[in-house]
Amino acid sequence: MSNSNLLKSSVNQYLEELPQQIQSRLYQSPATCLAIYRLLPQMAKFFIMSMVFNENEISLRDLDRWVKASGKNQFQDAIKSMKSLHLLIPVRTNGPMMINLNQTFRESFRNALTGGEVNNSFGIVVDEPNDVVNTEMLDAYSADKWETILHFMVGTSLASTPSGNVLNLLKHSKLMEEVSTTGEFKITNEGFQFLLQEVNSQIWALLLQYLKMTETLQMDPVEVLNFIFMLGALEFGKPYSMDGLSDTQKLMSKDMRDYGLVFQKNSNSNVFYPTRLATMLTSDAKSIRGASGAMDSVLKQNKDEASNKAASSNADADSDDDEVGINGQPIQDGALIVETNFKLYSYSNSPLQIAILSLFVHLKSRFTNMVTGQITRESIRRALINGITADQIIAYLQTHAHPQMRRLAEEKLEKKLELDANCKDTLQILPPTVVDQIKLWQLELDRIISYDGSLYSDIDSHQEYILLSTYAQDIGVLLWKDDRKRIFFVSKEGNSQVLDYAKRKLKKKQSPP
Repeated sequence: MSNSNLLKSSVNQYLEELPQQIQSRLYQSPATCLAIYRLLPQMAKFFIMSMVFNENEISLRDLDRWVKASGKNQFQDAIKSMKSLHLLIPVRTNGPMMINLNQTFRESFRNALTGGEVNNSFGIVVDEPNDVVNTEMLDAYSADKWETILHFMVGTSLASTPSGNVLNLLKHSKLMEEVSTTGEFKITNEGFQFLLQEVNSQIWALLLQYLKMTETLQMDPVEVLNFIFMLGALEFGKPYSMDGLSDTQKLMSKDMRDYGLVFQKNSNSNVFYPTRLATMLTSDAKSIRGASGAMDSVLKQNKDEASNKAASSNADADSDDDEVGINGQPIQDGALIVETNFKLYSYSNSPLQIAILSLFVHLKSRFTNMVTGQITRESIRRALINGITADQIIAYLQTHAHPQMRRLAEEKLEKKLELDANCKDTLQILPPTVVDQIKLWQLELDRIISYDGSLYSDIDSHQEYILLSTYAQDIGVLLWKDDRKRIFFVSKEGNSQVLDYAKRKLKKKQSPP
């Protein structure tokens, strides 16, 4: 499953778990209905568009007839998702199962499509001179805010650190953990997975945690969700008034500034600007690889095509910064080449991309558009100790592999299939020796397993030792024993049982006849 599908699945799951009363309140906002529609599976979108202007009931059997046999699984998923969101309302009849579209959703979604909404769910555009605020400035602002968060997660030295609200969110979402002795923040296993995702998925990962935090703060989830979905529907670069927002949403705007989703000239300004990151929330933009590459793509997606071509031609003439990959496509920032001798070359000058690499690679040299390094036992062990798994490292290397490595792997697999049609080999982009060795280094650490429990020692007699250790073994809580030294170790869960047994048996022996 792609990152985009995973994103939609996680957002939809959150919406599906909401009580029906909250779902019904959400459907009163046309902007929210439009956002939810965009997050639905493709087949569900088709069904909704076929029903939104049709007031009549539809047979569920008729919907099934519209779908080919090969699409039955998608049909079931679409119907399940729509029912969980209470978008499909069953109608009681004596005949076949009849359904209808949720009336509140129908009216709001119809207003969103036709421009008939009157409650300003799409914001209130205001006239304000854009002498300072423009698209380039907003792009730079959002990039600075978002990359500050990512830089902090990978541990690079920063001129500025994220706000306290951001740090609290990172801790609450378990993307980072605070070391009790030093008070410093350290990236977790989940945090590394977060860095591998496209920027849209990263934003939603934080926003979903933000939604869960708002529940503990007794904030209205409907107002919170409406504001998030509204941001996804606003026009990039346009100024919007704060007057149409509730008190909860005005407080949220301060948090959204910290994430780079919203810009305000100052904290007291009555005007806000949605950034490009905000407008991506409900878009169907193509998945983007890597943290730095994601941001680069977001910042470049609306630039003029002619200027892009001119920049590309200049780069080709003057330097090797923008190499061309397969089918003439530019190589993503951070494209990697991994050799069989564990040497690594990354075509990137992004400090963020380099910082991510340093988590599991011993970097040696840095050039204008490239860094070199070595995958070593020590660098992998350091990553493993910090909670990063071998599979995650391998997945990162494969995702960011240079197009040439990918093409060579495809050609090799094609030749194998030509010689043997029944060949079950899969695409191997990375050298097998590198993949196997990274897994072996993880197995080295996995040989040592720690358990919480209690050690029993200084036992007076061999008879008492045999009595207690045998009991611990019989109930399945004995983890280790040494008969010669008369010591044994039991699990934390079974300690109370062994203690109670010891008190009963030893008390009987010590009691006078």
